[in-house]
Amino acid sequence: MAAAGAVGVILTLILALSPSANVNATRTTIPLNLENSEFNEQFERPTLGITNDNEQRHNILKEDVQAVKNNAPVREKWQTFTIKNGHTLSSLFASAGFNDRTMYSVLGSKNRNKALSKIFPGEKLAFLKNEQDQLVKVRLERSALQSIIFSKQDSGQFESEIITRVPDIHVAYGEGKIDSSLFLAGEKAGLSQSQIMELANIFGWDIDFVLDIRQGDSFKLVYEELYLDGEKFKNGQILAASFTNSGRTLEAVLYKQPSGISNYFTPEGKSMRKAFIRTPVDFARISSRFNLKRKHPVLHRIRAHKGTDYAAARGTPIKATGDGKIIHAYRKGGYGNAVIIQHGQKITTLYAHLSKFARGVRSGKRVKQGQIIGYIGSTGLATGPHLHYEFRVNGVHKNSLKVKLPHANPVPKKELAAFRQQTGAYLSQLTAFSESYQLARN
Repeated sequence: MAAAGAVGVILTLILALSPSANVNATRTTIPLNLENSEFNEQFERPTLGITNDNEQRHNILKEDVQAVKNNAPVREKWQTFTIKNGHTLSSLFASAGFNDRTMYSVLGSKNRNKALSKIFPGEKLAFLKNEQDQLVKVRLERSALQSIIFSKQDSGQFESEIITRVPDIHVAYGEGKIDSSLFLAGEKAGLSQSQIMELANIFGWDIDFVLDIRQGDSFKLVYEELYLDGEKFKNGQILAASFTNSGRTLEAVLYKQPSGISNYFTPEGKSMRKAFIRTPVDFARISSRFNLKRKHPVLHRIRAHKGTDYAAARGTPIKATGDGKIIHAYRKGGYGNAVIIQHGQKITTLYAHLSKFARGVRSGKRVKQGQIIGYIGSTGLATGPHLHYEFRVNGVHKNSLKVKLPHANPVPKKELAAFRQQTGAYLSQLTAFSESYQLARN
């Protein structure tokens, strides 16, 4: 029995260790492709399976792995701070472990690197040290596209260099139909709030987005998407757009003039801009219209209302409706805090009941159309926060909602050929995208 048992064990071992035609040894391999963008996007810090006796994991940044793979130097390790309200240059240097003496050495004598002293919330400030913990570089990131690098030279001084990145531009398309509001329709179409505002600004000369919008109105647009390192970081300009309001369709296209200034025009070359925008407050509610027989809500007697009232939250920005010169920017009786702007020789506009004036707004100052001049309040004879807006021609009050607004300058005749060549592609893209979208829906 014992001998038979021993023979059985031996036979079992031989069978287990001997190869067989009916048994295959299979190895499953999961490749670690460091150039795979999907992998790298999902894992900012990929962990390699390196484990020692103490069960320690070694996390290696994907950039460092790629650098080693390419036999290149490992990337520099920057210490980065996002600038917030209350931060000073001195406090940021201190957070990085440097004193004011180091800060002044970077700024240099006679403010050689004075750009570093002008920092704003939202920007980023980064520091690079050497092995001796000495500062060798400072990087001020103004935006995703522009940075200023201050590098220490052999002389000990820091020299600045502006780094500008050029994004890749893709063309995208969006369209929507309004059921309740432009904002909801725009968001449903995948547009950002800034794009929706820009769309309203383009057509704001011909459409009052407070009064004229109707259910069933629609819009279409082609616009830029900006990419850096294969990733989208923001939307660019609207290239072409159409807006259908109460059965009337308007089209606009972007044209960059030889001077470098870009504006929106009709496909025929007429400016989408007028000399004035129709409303001085974005998406506010009209609480009182132009009425020469209105009963005053405070004085309780018939008193002509020679302007238009826009009700909105206290502090809402107020825009100048046209280019001009401020001739009044202080208290004015029942108007409360008021601004009066002279536009050319014949036209003035008045903005009343402001809670406060915008910075720099004062008599004699010139302002541009769309520039913020103050904020909604209830100063003077007002029952609640609102803007009282008046439009006067040769001193005579006009209904700002109905007065005819003149056009700005069209494309010069000598530029029409260049205009058609540049904008034709945008309009063709708008049409092609729209047709493809309709085919996809059907």
